Amino acid sequence: MERVIDVAAIRTRYDAVSPNLDEKGLRLFAASEALAAGRGGIAAVSAVTGIARSTIGRGLKELAAQENAPPHNRIRRTGGGRKAAVVKQPGLVDALTELIQSALRGDPEAKLLWVSKSQRHLAEALAEKGHKVSHTVVGHLLRDMGFSLQANAKTREGGRHPDRNAQFEHINTLVKAFQASGQPAISVDTKKRENVGDFKNNGRTLRPKGEPESVRVHDFIIKNKGKVTPFGVYDIAANEGWVNIGVDHDTAAFAVESIRRWWDRLGRKRYANKAKRLLITADCGGSNGARVRLWKVELQKLANETRLSITVAHHPPGTSKWNRIEHRMFSFISINWRGRPLLSHQVIIQLIASTKTDTGLNIICDIDWGHYPKGIKVANTAMKDLNITYDDFHGDWNYTINPNIRNRNKRSIK
Repeated sequence: MERVIDVAAIRTRYDAVSPNLDEKGLRLFAASEALAAGRGGIAAVSAVTGIARSTIGRGLKELAAQENAPPHNRIRRTGGGRKAAVVKQPGLVDALTELIQSALRGDPEAKLLWVSKSQRHLAEALAEKGHKVSHTVVGHLLRDMGFSLQANAKTREGGRHPDRNAQFEHINTLVKAFQASGQPAISVDTKKRENVGDFKNNGRTLRPKGEPESVRVHDFIIKNKGKVTPFGVYDIAANEGWVNIGVDHDTAAFAVESIRRWWDRLGRKRYANKAKRLLITADCGGSNGARVRLWKVELQKLANETRLSITVAHHPPGTSKWNRIEHRMFSFISINWRGRPLLSHQVIIQLIASTKTDTGLNIICDIDWGHYPKGIKVANTAMKDLNITYDDFHGDWNYTINPNIRNRNKRSIK
């Protein structure tokens, strides 16, 4: 009577032990099951486990003689498996290196330009040189050569000014001096302009699986919503922020108006009658740039209205990311609204105002519906009327605007 192989029992044993066995263990297990099953055992075990018959046969030989058994610390015997592409195709690595180097140099006459430096394109270029490899093999070779996929890194700040570090030290000294005497010291800057509406906002936020929030494919401005320009004022000592959300142009007049609104809304109350001076740390460019005439003229108006002596210290060129407001306020606003479409002005206000940190950051914001036209020319006579004192150290970066008392009631109308 022909013996019936208990396939179900083999499957049960295989399911129980397979998660804990390596390649050699599975091979020997399959071989032992086939040996125990007798005639037809190899075919039955192969059907149940999915292990190739040739592999089971090799396991039977290992069980029987042990002469081909690998060392205890190896799964395959030495030399097992397919030969590596670099072995079968001498010169492959050199050819790939040549392609990569020409791509890195950006040689316009090179066969492979840097813009097409992908694994598939490299494989195609190698094929033209007589090397038959897949893009997967190219990827393995590149990793072995020390290459990896990397995005651009914003680390170059342009030419480093010789007095850059000295200016940073000067700014820190000023901030400490103002704080020690109870005088306000603020950091100001303009955040990136944002489209208002159902547009994609970078980042991700938790939502039910498979239900991403739908947004527009193209970033064309919605006319009745437009764009917003958040101008921030960060009170360094108080760890408190003010964001003036403008709907018009980012000009020097808008920048100073944002500072004015911070003073009227927060600064005047916080510093009461103690404030005689105000320190502003700002970038060297943009609407609050060191060379912008309108910036100084508008600051003169603010000094006249508040009767504050306004000291300005600009960060050196190319170091805008070092401004305190960038890493103490703007970065947290970006984190708070990441992945959320800025659907309306009210949504923007709520997202900014709800930004908090473990260190107690508090932000207040509002919409500025004022108009700030571009292209306003400042006459030389207006510059001569400035009550300004330039610092002995880099007066182009450091200066103080004192109030002209006779003009202190002349507040500009927006």
